[in-house]
Amino acid sequence: MPLLFHSTNGQSPAVNLREALLQGQAPDRGLYLPERFPVLAAEEIAAFANLPYSEIAFRVLSKFTDGVIPSNLLAAMCHDAYDFPVPLEKVYGRVFVMRLDQGPTASFKDFAAQMMARMFGHFLRSAGREVTILTATSGDTGSAVAHAFHNVPGIRVIVLFPFAEVSTSQRKLMTTLAENIRTIAIDGKFDDCQAMVKRAFADPALKHIPLSSANSINIGRLLPQSVYYFYAASRIAKPGEPMVFSIPSGNFGDMMGAVVAREMGLPVKKIVVPVNENDAFPRFLSSGHYEKISPSRNSLSNAMNVGHPSNLARLVAIYGGRMDETGKIHQQPDLAAMRRDLFSSSISDERTRATLKDVWDKHRLLLEPHGAVAWRGFEDWLATEPLWNGPAAVLETANPAKFPEEIERLFNWSPDVPPAMAEALKLPEDYDRMGADYEKFKTYLLSK
Repeated sequence: MPLLFHSTNGQSPAVNLREALLQGQAPDRGLYLPERFPVLAAEEIAAFANLPYSEIAFRVLSKFTDGVIPSNLLAAMCHDAYDFPVPLEKVYGRVFVMRLDQGPTASFKDFAAQMMARMFGHFLRSAGREVTILTATSGDTGSAVAHAFHNVPGIRVIVLFPFAEVSTSQRKLMTTLAENIRTIAIDGKFDDCQAMVKRAFADPALKHIPLSSANSINIGRLLPQSVYYFYAASRIAKPGEPMVFSIPSGNFGDMMGAVVAREMGLPVKKIVVPVNENDAFPRFLSSGHYEKISPSRNSLSNAMNVGHPSNLARLVAIYGGRMDETGKIHQQPDLAAMRRDLFSSSISDERTRATLKDVWDKHRLLLEPHGAVAWRGFEDWLATEPLWNGPAAVLETANPAKFPEEIERLFNWSPDVPPAMAEALKLPEDYDRMGADYEKFKTYLLSK
């Protein structure tokens, strides 16, 4: 019997992985979570130490795809998707930086997007269906999704991005593709883009258009993102030894991958969840009172400019609470347990820049703004746990070349540009532009 997924809002029927993936958001506007988390035995996790990344991905994901995707096909998908390295660079002691920037768009979003595209393609082919994927991006999701789904039969992609808040390279990695990819520059914030996408999913006037999402509201984003936490532990921790992960967080999809891994049995001491100046979560963790930030604050770590993280509803649900899509808490989660398991601090642009410089001066380690937020957040946590000397992985989620202006301003030299990115920067762009107006967006969808 395939594993079923239920909505965090509790008003929609449970569905299998195929329907959860293709729907994206549940009909009641909630987010899908597995009804139970399959648990890997300690010996299964210990065996990962001798396996390549693609095989670890197969063994983790097969726990969710059993009965929905044949195992031989899933193995082929994993082998095909993960043909790039996942460097773990020792910085000092047992502290490592995990670089998730070696994929086709130099972002951690490639790990989920590459696998999602293959799953979508399989499900659509087997059902003879077509789908339009709506995605809002604050920087990296759009390009990762656009590249992963480019020319996948049966799929059309429409990406919304805040025009003034993405870097040139982030924009060009998604606006230089054609065929089945369309991008729309919105004169507004990421939260405006995300709200327009969510509203379209719930709009009865668009019911005749088969819509889905590749944002982290889609469970298909979270499950592949759990794999690299198992991978990191297999390389830097002893069997059964708990890890610390520091994860720069915006919409909270990446940190939820760590929560999924922990729920599946990975020993985790602490999940550090640093944010930029959009500090709704650390304030909630401290006070128990949640107040979203509207409009979101524009920070240097632009992929994290999220005033209300969608995945907070999933996190609250895992801790026994219920939060709806607007951020209203209907049932408080177990805050004591959250504080035990999670640590969060807000990292200003000033602290981000200071960290970029400090880490380079001390360790000759080049980070970018999101990785710098993760590093400083880890240091904030260390100040509360000065005796900790166990294994830790700090996540670098994008390539420094995506932020050349900032690197040049701080160091007076430019970071190396990955070849795929260099090619995209030369190509002509093609995108539409509109205000943060849902009715105009709706008319655009209907006309297309």
